[in-house]
Amino acid sequence: MSERFNQVIERKGTNSLKWDMLQERFGSDDVLPLWVADMDFRAPDAVIEAIKEKADHGIFGYPAHAKSLDKAVQSWLKRRYGWEVQENAFIYTLGVVPALSHLICTFTKKSDEIIIQSPVYYPFYDVIEKNERTLVKNPLKYNGQRYEMDYEDLESKITDHTKMLLLCHPHNPGGRVWEKAELERLVAICKKHNLYIVSDEIHADLLYDGFTHTPIASIDLEMSNRIFTCLAPSKTFNLAGMQASYVVIEDAAKRLEFKKYMATTFTGMNNSFAEVAMEAAYTYGEPWLEELMTYIQHNYQLVTTFITEHMPKIKWMEPEGTYLLWLDFTGLNMDPVERKKWLIEEAKVGFNHGAMFGEEGSNFERMNLACPSSIVEEALTRLKRAYDNIS
Repeated sequence: MSERFNQVIERKGTNSLKWDMLQERFGSDDVLPLWVADMDFRAPDAVIEAIKEKADHGIFGYPAHAKSLDKAVQSWLKRRYGWEVQENAFIYTLGVVPALSHLICTFTKKSDEIIIQSPVYYPFYDVIEKNERTLVKNPLKYNGQRYEMDYEDLESKITDHTKMLLLCHPHNPGGRVWEKAELERLVAICKKHNLYIVSDEIHADLLYDGFTHTPIASIDLEMSNRIFTCLAPSKTFNLAGMQASYVVIEDAAKRLEFKKYMATTFTGMNNSFAEVAMEAAYTYGEPWLEELMTYIQHNYQLVTTFITEHMPKIKWMEPEGTYLLWLDFTGLNMDPVERKKWLIEEAKVGFNHGAMFGEEGSNFERMNLACPSSIVEEALTRLKRAYDNIS
């Protein structure tokens, strides 16, 4: 396995949310953090060098947008997904979650209904409710192995007040990479009811072997003017702290409408480091990404082999993408609050508690696999010790 990813890098004392906020998050500093979705790996060398070069220049005045970034993003989408997007279709934002909020404010009104497919990435709830829109849940169906969309329930939930659907694609926390046929059916329903689709595709690059990501905006050209795709290099290349992301809006009128709203928030300018990091990642980062996904899949096999042998009451949802593993603790017959306490105080591991993704996730915990294998092994050892005490 790659020494690049095996290296354990000290992150405590670096103002790391993942490592330096354990007391605030879990009530204990003696917890091994495998929660928030950032990696314990250095970014690609080309990205680091680009940032150093920018820093060495020493002048950090107001930046002008580099057209070369548009070309790099355009090339990336075409290479990775066969998705051809015009250069002027990209609007750069300070993160996918702010972009979700801005899209909601631009294209819906207060009290309009917005659909989510729960359990799902927890900020989906906040961007709807804190913007005073009405949240409508179309829960995913769990067939014992993976999540599936419930199209009948979706149609039954749509009213005259329903204006938008938020899609998590690939799905966080379940790791589903939605298939083209699934997306086609979803698009057809939204088209029939004249809904907007906002698709969070931030995990799109993180695919397991044998799986392909299909941008939902590429499904139906007639519907593409009502689909807004949120993307970023932050999950792919561990650049979350750069606050670098973008929205693909293919319809010129909708693009202008969004830009006008962005102007009211005064958030339409990326910082200089975000742009150079993004361009370097998309231009030179592909070999690093391929190596990363080999390593993530190795960690996945490590976890599931260990659990099968030593902790058979714990199950998991087989991921198709992302570096997140959705662990099913139903077999332990623990109340979710009791289980959370047990994991922190007895196992001393810090996962994302499933209920934060919606009540449908209350029997699950989300584990981050994007760390050196030695950290994964330590987490498994801790978990087994606690497991053996209750078995």
